[in-house]
Amino acid sequence: MLQFPRDFFWGASTSSYQVEGNNVASDWWHWEQRFGKDPSGYACRHYEMYRADFDLAQSLNHNAHRISIEWSRVEPVEGEFSYQEIQHYIHVIQSLRQRGLEPVVTLHHFTNPLWFSNKGGWEQPDAAIYFSRYCQRIIDALGVYVHYWVTINEPMVYLYQSYLIGNWPPQAKSFVKAKRVFDSLVRAHIEAFTLIKRAYLKRQLPDPMISIAQNIRSFVPCTPSFRNTFAVALRDWAFNYYFINAVGRAKTLDYIGVNYYTRDLVDVKHFGFASLWYDVCQEGHHPLEKNSLGWDIYPQGLCDLLISLKRYKLPVFILENGICTDDDEQRWNYIRDHLQAVHRAMEAGCPVIGYLYWSLLDNFEWDKGFRPRFGLIDVDYTTCARSVRPSARRFAEVCKTGKL
Repeated sequence: MLQFPRDFFWGASTSSYQVEGNNVASDWWHWEQRFGKDPSGYACRHYEMYRADFDLAQSLNHNAHRISIEWSRVEPVEGEFSYQEIQHYIHVIQSLRQRGLEPVVTLHHFTNPLWFSNKGGWEQPDAAIYFSRYCQRIIDALGVYVHYWVTINEPMVYLYQSYLIGNWPPQAKSFVKAKRVFDSLVRAHIEAFTLIKRAYLKRQLPDPMISIAQNIRSFVPCTPSFRNTFAVALRDWAFNYYFINAVGRAKTLDYIGVNYYTRDLVDVKHFGFASLWYDVCQEGHHPLEKNSLGWDIYPQGLCDLLISLKRYKLPVFILENGICTDDDEQRWNYIRDHLQAVHRAMEAGCPVIGYLYWSLLDNFEWDKGFRPRFGLIDVDYTTCARSVRPSARRFAEVCKTGKL
């Protein structure tokens, strides 16, 4: 029997675009009409059904929940902020508080207002200024209700998908543009951090906890060749730590937000640039169980990476960890095995303060559409009916007792 701390955060995460539906002023909405696997449409109708969804989270003994604010709802036209939408998000946060759920609020989760993207998105020199203006409105409205903030979700995933391999809007394939966007995101985080701290100090609110949500991935060499070990070190440095180090130097992290899903089995064919960055084993070596998207299930990677984060001497909050699968027994096994890995890391000295499963609901999974099922709660996309999965009940017992 494993025991977690009494004040540990337990819960799940969502992002606005993936569950709300009808985010028509977003760059993603317009992109998916032409290039997406599925249009997001009404998604899960969480925009209308959030209270019932939070009732379910409460019934599952969650004490924390991560959401995101949809920038394109709040500022659908440049410089024009929607009082109605800001009030909506105030009600969302209040609903969480009323149910004993600690809100963890993300300011940017991949999507941008279409007007912002049309001006050049994160490539433009003034990108951080536009973002800061939006952040100020949200901080002024929500600050009194929120203690835990996430400025930017998975900045390196955003760079990789949108500016290196070009799967996501704006489908650029440019290292130069990617570096420009990286610099903008660093500035945006630092500016948002400063704004939040200043606002809380001015209003004499308790000092908030602010971070990013950093996707960390386990890079494992297929064979211990020099090429493979070099590529693993390179990818580990760039993907897992480069952004953390950039914002950490500015002392703008109060904790480290972690998203973890899988490993890459690195097998580099030659010393070419693309090979060093992208090659993975294609021969089926060291096989592992996989989720429905073909991602390796590798709990030990989470343990190892959490231990590596001890160097920052900051609390660690797991903001996403989950599996898409049609086998709910596999979902529970995934949760159990990753919680065991978290506990091992905590015993080794990593100060983990909470675990949020991805996701509370089945949802719209970006360029993968609606097929992947990550939810603790099944969503019928025809009727939007919710059904709590057995794995969610088993996780609920852990949330209630703190024991595994």
